[in-house]
This record gives sequence, structure tokens and C-alpha cells, in this order.
Amino acid sequence: MPELTLETAQLIVSAALKAAREKSFKPLSIVVYDARGALKALASEDGTSLKRAEIAMGKAYGALAMGVGSRALHKMATDRPYFVAAASHVVGGQLVPVPGGVLIKDAKGQILGAVGVSGDTSDNDEIVAAAGIGAAGLTFDAGA
Repeated sequence: MPELTLETAQLIVSAALKAAREKSFKPLSIVVYDARGALKALASEDGTSLKRAEIAMGKAYGALAMGVGSRALHKMATDRPYFVAAASHVVGGQLVPVPGGVLIKDAKGQILGAVGVSGDTSDNDEIVAAAGIGAAGLTFDAGA
């Protein structure tokens, strides 16, 4: 099974933060999990609100747990709210069904992990996550 290294996770975080600053987004928290759900990297910029990191974690972990980007989870929450509420309970509450949780995939489509971003609009959070993943030479899947 291919592995998401610490070096790659740190590259994703730094590239995502660079993209956010270039676009003048609000201060962000960015988290990277590997495919087994282990936390590989987390950074919160100065000025983020108190629980931004936890929201980013819920976006990424929820996407990883369900095997789809959090944009797809958002659609599920709209179409099947009881299912998403139950799934959130099953994963210990770590499921935030709004855009900004993006799966990391290799060239063959295998899931290597997930990135979660929180701090700006959900769409902007997703843009930054995708930029970080792309900068690492990997494929992103936002669930669109």
C-alpha cells in the first residue's frame, strides 16, 4: 500500500498556505491525514478562530472515513440528513459535511489520505486543499 510520507504532508500544508496567502484568504487551519487516519501534519495560521483546526480535522477525517470528498458529503447531508447524522455518530463526531475536505489520491486513484481546510468560505477552503495536493504531484478528489 503506497504511503503518504511526513515530507509530502508538510509539502501539502506549505503549498496550501502559500496559495491561501496569494489569494488573500482569511487565516486557515490545514490538516493532513494518511490513509489509515493517522494525523500527519497540522498547521493553524495566526489569527484563526479557536476551533478551526478541529473543523478542518472533521472535514478531512469525514471524507476519509466515508471515502468521498466532503463536497459529496454536503450533498448527502442535504439529500439524506439522517444518514449523515448517523455516519457522524459512527465516526465519533469527526464528520463536517461541507466542502474543504479533499481526498489525496495517487496516479492509479488509490486513496493516500485526506486534507482538511477551514477558515475561509468552504469553497475557498477546498481550493486551497486542492492546490496543496496538486503541488505535491498528487491527485485531489473533492467529491464534486
